Amino acid sequence: MKLTLRVWRQRNADADGAMSTYEVDGVSPDMSFLEMLDTLNEDLILKGEDPVAFDHDCREGICGACSLVINGDAHGPERTTTCQLHMRSFRDGDTIDIEPWRAAAFPVIKDLVVDRTAFDRIIQAGGYVTAPTGSAPEAHATPVPKPDADFAFEHAECIGCGACVAACPNGAAMLFTSAKVNHLNVLPQGAPERETRVLNMVAQMDEEGFGGCTLTGECATACPKGIPLMSITGMNKEWLRATRKAARK
Repeated sequence: MKLTLRVWRQRNADADGAMSTYEVDGVSPDMSFLEMLDTLNEDLILKGEDPVAFDHDCREGICGACSLVINGDAHGPERTTTCQLHMRSFRDGDTIDIEPWRAAAFPVIKDLVVDRTAFDRIIQAGGYVTAPTGSAPEAHATPVPKPDADFAFEHAECIGCGACVAACPNGAAMLFTSAKVNHLNVLPQGAPERETRVLNMVAQMDEEGFGGCTLTGECATACPKGIPLMSITGMNKEWLRATRKAARK
């Protein structure tokens, strides 16, 4: 396959960026999208040019680091992570636009790499369970109803890639935050921080500069792990419950 790549190049967060065009030949349909970018970078290095900076780690669809907007879609045309997207999803001769996540809360570090530490700060605000001192409790000492366990596992699948933010026309982080809130709030181990968790995490989300949610649903459509849109409704209920409880004190 021979492809034309239009890639966003930006030296740093303060520099102006622009699309640069490259030709890549000899691309196998069995290559992953990141392997195709590796091929491009090998060619650039041989020419003495600066390779394209892009983020990646596990390359197994687990970590969420490989976050790119491909032809306008977060992670590309398939509902998966960029590292699990294969070049058979494209045709010989295609032109592919490759851009970083676009959100005020995700400033560009270089080229296709963005700073997603805003997510880390949301987690630090409440995405944890208090661990009492002493020995660990027996794993089955606290029974969890099957529906609650399934609900928690469904939301725990969020890998924090940021596709929901990139896909949202408002740059909202509601799907990510709701996944982290709901996955802990439904479990008995998360009960002690149930109210403070949702209040603190939503407050931190707003402080980071993410946009407001208008339930357009693009976030759930782009999510490679299938976090449902109803997750946001669940968090809103938790937030209202916590707000009313705090007002009564």
